[in-house]
Amino acid sequence: MKIVTFNSTMKITRTLFSLLTICFLLSSCGIYNFTGGDTGKAKTIQVDFFRNVAPLIEPSLSQKFTVDFQDLFLRQTNLSSVKSDGDIHFEGEITGYTIVPMSATADQAAAQNRLTITVNVRYTNRFIEKDNFERSFSFYYDYPANTQLIGSALETAFNEIIPRITQDIFNASIAKW
Repeated sequence: MKIVTFNSTMKITRTLFSLLTICFLLSSCGIYNFTGGDTGKAKTIQVDFFRNVAPLIEPSLSQKFTVDFQDLFLRQTNLSSVKSDGDIHFEGEITGYTIVPMSATADQAAAQNRLTITVNVRYTNRFIEKDNFERSFSFYYDYPANTQLIGSALETAFNEIIPRITQDIFNASIAKW
């Protein structure tokens, strides 16, 4: 049986404390960000409301997308949100909200439908103009054809699609993946 002495316990405690301190300093002072995002000199972010201009409109989509998009950037960066004149600026619109049948049953009825949401995004970085872009991002959610996309079914679809699109935008703009 190995006996742990007070000195060895103190060494372990000191080592763990040192490692945690280094991790905290690296993540909080902007040298390194564990999400992979580099905001450079930028200190503020402006996210404009993403209007829904798709031919088929779901009323709650614009608000949910805009809030979730802004929340992602506030969680994964050290940027502060501003209403105007942000160092980093996102604007755009929801351009697609489509539902199409994906697979058929033996009697030629739809067995599964696919909801696809498309968002056009304009990204402007005041400090790194070469990174600016305008681009479309989309993702989909497949669901049984006998399910109506209302209530919790719609929420489930949004919870699958929106995080994927917002993360793709983050990766294209800040993380540069």
